[in-house]
Amino acid sequence: MFCAVTETEPTSFVHRHIGPRAHDVQTMLEALGLSSLEELCARAVPETIRMDAPLALGPPVSEADLLAELRAIAQRNTPYRQMIGLGYFGTVTPPVIQRNILENPGWYTQYTPYQAEISQGRLEALLNFQTMVSDLAGLPLANASLLDEATAAAEAMAMCRAITRGKKSRFFVADGCHPQTLAVVAGRAEPLGIEIVTGDVATLDPAAEGLFGILLQYPATDGHIADHRALIAKAHAAGALVVMATDLLALTLLTPPGALGADIAVGSSQRFGVPLGFGGPHAAFLATRDEHRRHIPGRIVGVTRDARGRVAYRLALQTREQHIRRERATSNICTAQVLLAIIASMYAVYHGPEGLLDIAVRVRRWAEILAAGLRRLGYPVPQAPRFDTLRVPVAAADQDAILTAARARRINLRLYEGGDIGVTVDETTREQDIIDVLAAFATRARMSPAAPGLGDLADMEPAPLPAGLAREGAFLTHEVFSRYRSEHELLRYMRRLESRDLSLTTSMIPLGSCTMKLNGTAEMMPVTWPELSTLHPFAPMEQAHGYHQIFADLEAALAELCGLPAVSLQPNSGAQGEYTGLLVIRAHHRFAGQGHRNVCLIPTSAHGTNPASAVMAGMKVVPVACDERGNIDVADLAKKATAHREDLAALMITYPSTHGVFETTIREICDTIHEAGGQVYLDGANMNAQLGLCRPGDYGADVCHLNLHKTFCIPHGGGGPGMGPIAVAAHLADFLPGHPFSPRPAPAIAPVAAAPFGSSSILPISWMYIRLMGAYGLTRATQVAILNANYIAARLRGAYTILYTGDHGLCAHEVIVDVRPFKKTAGVQVADVAKRLMDYGFHAPTMSWPVAGTLMIEPTESESLAELDRFCDAMIAIREEIRAIEEGRADPDDNVLVHAPHTAEMIAGEWPHPYSREQAAYPAPWLREHKFWPHVARIDEAFGDRNLVCSCPPMSEFS
Repeated sequence: MFCAVTETEPTSFVHRHIGPRAHDVQTMLEALGLSSLEELCARAVPETIRMDAPLALGPPVSEADLLAELRAIAQRNTPYRQMIGLGYFGTVTPPVIQRNILENPGWYTQYTPYQAEISQGRLEALLNFQTMVSDLAGLPLANASLLDEATAAAEAMAMCRAITRGKKSRFFVADGCHPQTLAVVAGRAEPLGIEIVTGDVATLDPAAEGLFGILLQYPATDGHIADHRALIAKAHAAGALVVMATDLLALTLLTPPGALGADIAVGSSQRFGVPLGFGGPHAAFLATRDEHRRHIPGRIVGVTRDARGRVAYRLALQTREQHIRRERATSNICTAQVLLAIIASMYAVYHGPEGLLDIAVRVRRWAEILAAGLRRLGYPVPQAPRFDTLRVPVAAADQDAILTAARARRINLRLYEGGDIGVTVDETTREQDIIDVLAAFATRARMSPAAPGLGDLADMEPAPLPAGLAREGAFLTHEVFSRYRSEHELLRYMRRLESRDLSLTTSMIPLGSCTMKLNGTAEMMPVTWPELSTLHPFAPMEQAHGYHQIFADLEAALAELCGLPAVSLQPNSGAQGEYTGLLVIRAHHRFAGQGHRNVCLIPTSAHGTNPASAVMAGMKVVPVACDERGNIDVADLAKKATAHREDLAALMITYPSTHGVFETTIREICDTIHEAGGQVYLDGANMNAQLGLCRPGDYGADVCHLNLHKTFCIPHGGGGPGMGPIAVAAHLADFLPGHPFSPRPAPAIAPVAAAPFGSSSILPISWMYIRLMGAYGLTRATQVAILNANYIAARLRGAYTILYTGDHGLCAHEVIVDVRPFKKTAGVQVADVAKRLMDYGFHAPTMSWPVAGTLMIEPTESESLAELDRFCDAMIAIREEIRAIEEGRADPDDNVLVHAPHTAEMIAGEWPHPYSREQAAYPAPWLREHKFWPHVARIDEAFGDRNLVCSCPPMSEFS
């Protein structure tokens, strides 16, 4: 048993995770006129909600001991050869990609690329991803990834309805789709009033069914490949759109969906080098026709120009996102799977079109050899076009024996609902795997496979695909997919891109509400352990005892931290957590005979995902006003709750508030909603200010979602992965989501993700963090996060106006700085300050949210006093640069702010400005030690939207 960490143990993980040293804490407290962290938190956190007992989580554990413990737990998993299929495949992550991207904090600690000038490397990699998807799918426009294949299909359904303007309400899902996709799509459809129709596409008459859209699987879940041109033409004639869920590797051989006439293609890029990880994270994709650009969900990377006319990249068409559209949005997607999309894109760069084609041909050859071998054993495997999957008809009496024989050989196969057995081959399949599968089937057949090899089958070459299905023409023709074929060249390319991005390896990223804290190396190491990374999400439970222990431990810890007894780990993003929480509330009301309750109260300050999630959950959004201090207007809340008393479903609230303040009326707010028959959903984006100090369940929340990629140390990955589990009160526990491959009894809601436990392979990161910190460490981290924010507020007060504080003049874990006055006094806008911070080596804080023209700063507990002071010095220096404009000492049209950021090329070239090169590039002393250079000058935002290009430009553009 380890003792609680004290101030005399400076080598513990707690004291490495928390940036300020003990003497720094005292210095900062003195600057605030306070004597202790306890006094600080007593003033910042309302007394009515403070915990009266420590967290029941135990003491901190050392890194070495905890890694050994987790290794023992992981070894309780039994990785078999995964031949289940269902959209999940064995793959080989090239070591150069694993070491230099997946395991590299220069790639996994970046933030979403909203500040494009310091995100050019990642944006280029994402553009490669979009180009790869667009090329293979045969559709001109692809986004920068979605969460998983099933949710991508659900997004495509909503997209179809928006394009057809909701004139019809029926959506057809072919019975050849993966069962988890059907379940997620059906779950998404029900609150939106969409009727799901399923059946055999061979008998479908789109005109008779009155459909707005059709979802097909290509190849189908049983491996069948059909030419859908005629059906697609009929669908279009009937006014319906067609979505095809497809496989990128298969598309190197097959006619792409776009060429068949499909309107949208979706799928997963997992088999392009991304480990199985018991279900995720993996990057899904969505490609469509250019005319649907305003309806495509998620992020799109586009090509634009910088202030000097050079090619540059940015996130394009952002006005279509939920941040802007709010309750009018058709999607609540707030993230992507950036890190995984980059891995998949680099896999394509690594292999090139020839390498991908070679893998695909080898996969198809193994499938055909296996089919021939099974026919010799007497199994009636049909002679039909296939890529990697066989559905083998077997007698009901033989199923268990075959599956048992396969598992005895450490192979997982699929059992279809109809009783047939499925086998899927992939990049990792070898001759011995085929021999072992045949041996398993031979246990119930009259013949045995040839031994020790395949005999004459080993030389078999599959028949060509039918002309209508075989791909014609070249793909991945852009130079990026052929230029970096040696490992040396690829390594240098990845390093070059990495150098163009500012990550936490460079400096603090002080984004409010985003909690960019340390992602400890010990927390990250288990992600790529084979015991955790190679399991199929639908493998039998007895092969995943280690994972299920991690899940149970993590659920128990999150329940304790929230004060809510039941947890679901399935939602694989924060926005998905919101959506899931509201669906649980909706199911509770319906179960209680109160299905008419559909009004969701949401403060006007809420993040855009809140109203978008509410609409997706079938609720009507009613806004609640905020007062001049940024708090919920309690009188307006009471008025709205009374007015909608009969149909009130929920209140969505962020706590501490989006303005960074602990509202003292939170208990009163919760009581008001409960008294009116509603439930309280708490957005857990700001839980980093609460752990160990207060708990949502204690002060009245019924549901709380948690951003594990914020408070619990899963890194942001450059804009994904994320995780958004929800914790719920006891009366809501039965409604947590189920899954076709991990069923829960009614009244559980439908699944919200493709895998039963979401992005399982990154959950050990949060498991490690909680155990490494223990009750003491988590509480201390919260205290220091609040201290760091208030220290920054104290240092910047005077230079800037601090917008919102609590009753004692203190903020929570983030602080809002007002930049609006400078537009009038100096012509300086918030974007100018954000770009100038890049010259000082910092990422900008959250810009213009929740208040336009402001910067919201969240330092987290991981930043040291020295780094906080550097940031504050930079902000104060920028204020003096603004003052120089105000006083006429700097040209209002030609100054360091309006031309920021300054690139090395600008500094080295002709210099037309009245200020010096040194003032532009080296305005602070620490920059002499290390200077991060933005790769491009200020981005021309409007040019990129007026001239939308979302795939790789030719190399001649860069000359």
